[in-house]
Amino acid sequence: MTSYQQRQTLLTLIRHSCNSGARLQKACALIGLDARTVQRWKHPINQQGDLKVCDKRRITVLSNKLSEAERQAALELLNSEQLKDLPPSQIVPRLADQGLYVASESTLYRLLHEVGQLTHRRLEQVAQKRSWPRALVATGPDQIYCWDISYLLTEVRGIYFYRKRVVNPY
Repeated sequence: MTSYQQRQTLLTLIRHSCNSGARLQKACALIGLDARTVQRWKHPINQQGDLKVCDKRRITVLSNKLSEAERQAALELLNSEQLKDLPPSQIVPRLADQGLYVASESTLYRLLHEVGQLTHRRLEQVAQKRSWPRALVATGPDQIYCWDISYLLTEVRGIYFYRKRVVNPY
């Protein structure tokens, strides 16, 4: 990497040649530089001296970003007694009904994710995934048996005979 003084000297020479009628790309090719490198050197952010490339990049701060006080107020509201069980998709409409706007739904989800609270927010247990029982496959005789319990009617109403039988599918 070149020093700041060398850059300024090269920029002066390239500027002089471009003012004389040369193209930037041709002037840079004679020196052995890329035209994009020279354009980056000319940028006002890069006039601060001999810094690393990553230090020179502009960091944009959004104008509508929540301040730290607003973030804390939103988190306190999300963790309040009446809203602690609800997801942001239900909190935002409830606050809108009251005439309050704290942040968008996606911002509230982002805040909960940053503090590690983007999990099941209700008191009951998380619903467990249910699966079908595994299918039994018989590859030969006398491998699968099932019980059939039948209710057989009697002459007296409400009393049944229980009959158990073993069913062999083969």
